Amino acid sequence: MSEPTAATTAPTTEPEAVPAPKIEEEHKADAVTEAAPVEIPVESTPAPASEPAPETKEEPAAAPAPTEPEVEEPQNELTKKFTEQEWKALKEFRTELPAIFTEAYHPDEKDAKSEPIQIWGVTLDPAAPAKDAKTSVLLMKFLRARNLNVKDAHTMLVGTLRWRDEFKVNELAKEEFPADIFGKLGYIAGKDKGGRPVIYNLYGASDIKAVFGDVQRFIRWRVQFMEKSIELLDFETIDQMVQVHDYDGVSFLAGRDANQKAAASEATNIFQNHYPEFLSRKFFINVPTVLSWIFWAFKSVLSAATFAKMSVVGHGQSSIKSAFLPLIDIEQIP
Repeated sequence: MSEPTAATTAPTTEPEAVPAPKIEEEHKADAVTEAAPVEIPVESTPAPASEPAPETKEEPAAAPAPTEPEVEEPQNELTKKFTEQEWKALKEFRTELPAIFTEAYHPDEKDAKSEPIQIWGVTLDPAAPAKDAKTSVLLMKFLRARNLNVKDAHTMLVGTLRWRDEFKVNELAKEEFPADIFGKLGYIAGKDKGGRPVIYNLYGASDIKAVFGDVQRFIRWRVQFMEKSIELLDFETIDQMVQVHDYDGVSFLAGRDANQKAAASEATNIFQNHYPEFLSRKFFINVPTVLSWIFWAFKSVLSAATFAKMSVVGHGQSSIKSAFLPLIDIEQIP
């Protein structure tokens, strides 16, 4: 079966409000075909002259045994864009799923059977990893985040499954946070020209001291907000989002306290290691010109591909619209 090809999406990791920090291919030996054994004829005794030699009848060649029809690869609009190299890595990665589930959920029970799980609305089934095209899209995120290195993607997925279990991510949907503190901190509005949702974080709209007063509460809110954003992705045509970090009203002169630094560091680590390839573009808006150096500080800790997706925009609707309009239609901008 020929495989669809397309341009590879560059690996990205998501820095949070403050800069954050992060990959071989085994060549299989050519199969050696053993030569078929040569048949040595056995000398036979000639028949008596009075009796003619018996006629030999040549047997017709046996028809080739029927072969199993090749199973068609489940496809959607996103998998059709995978390159040949990505398909090769993906097929290898799929075979790792049983071991990945064992490491994540049953490290002390090597023979334990792993049941399918749901992650971001997509089923991961170690017994049938090629059943759904959405599963391929999800697994490709981990591969792209690790430059198609199957071993590194294996490690990343094990870590993500363990973290989600320990953090109790599935319980976050029911958790409520104080509206007076977090109600204006983030919202989702509109889509870009490719249909990707646009996510806004407004750091000057709330009492920053209250927001970061309890670091673990902020982290749980931030992860819940990310999970809600991912619910808008169908993993069939859309699997990324646009993020906007708005610093209007934030006082940069006061600096950041210990809680803010700790929250930014932990959030960055979570999104970098457990939410691979969800970022399409990221804008930092209403950032004072004198502090634009903060943007360039990201360059030392991010890949060139990730850094290229980030933009710093100054104050005012005119500046913001000129930055957004090539990507987002005017009616989609709040």
